[in-house]
Amino acid sequence: MQTMADRDGLIWLDGEMVPWREAKVHVLTHTFHYGLGVFEGVRAYRTADGPAIFRLPEHTDRLFQSAHILGMKLPYDRETLNRAQIEAVRENGLDSAYIRPMCFYGSEGMGLRADNLRVHCMVAAWEWGAYLGEEAMEKGIRIKVSSFTRHHVNITMCRAKANGNYINSMLALQEAMTDGYDEALLLDVDGFVAEGSGENIFIVRNGVLYTPELTSA
Repeated sequence: MQTMADRDGLIWLDGEMVPWREAKVHVLTHTFHYGLGVFEGVRAYRTADGPAIFRLPEHTDRLFQSAHILGMKLPYDRETLNRAQIEAVRENGLDSAYIRPMCFYGSEGMGLRADNLRVHCMVAAWEWGAYLGEEAMEKGIRIKVSSFTRHHVNITMCRAKANGNYINSMLALQEAMTDGYDEALLLDVDGFVAEGSGENIFIVRNGVLYTPELTSA
């Protein structure tokens, strides 16, 4: 089975395109141990004029906002990271793609202090179809209300799209799948619908679109 590491292509890493299989970090990389990093999940869609990246500036703005929340100073500006995402799609010859920019601390030290660590940035892009699969798009899915609660907005700084925040989502999804469901539905601390394990929740009722407030999802 092909792994994420064993692929042809290029990944943007710290300002340059490197062969996919050579985009590596040390096992003592700080973010690998403590989860303090930020990332985005961006989609590029096939169009008659070539791939179009959906809301690229907004995604990059959120990446910077997440880094600000975590006190992480990014070594590149928004224009550079926007261009890196475009290049990742173009250089890999993709008509449609999932794009993953991520910024993380390096291996200069260990421990909870992160003030002496270098910040690295990477962007990878690859083909990834519907998140829950094509069959789910056609037939729908079975959802379990999770026993795991979506963290309060002031716990683990949930307003940041941070690597470590997704432990809760992974546990919720594992629980749902173990019980025979396809996805988990997380409630907030007050018992209101918050989000799926890896997606926002939207409901259409009488022609009106509803979704939880930003402080709840």
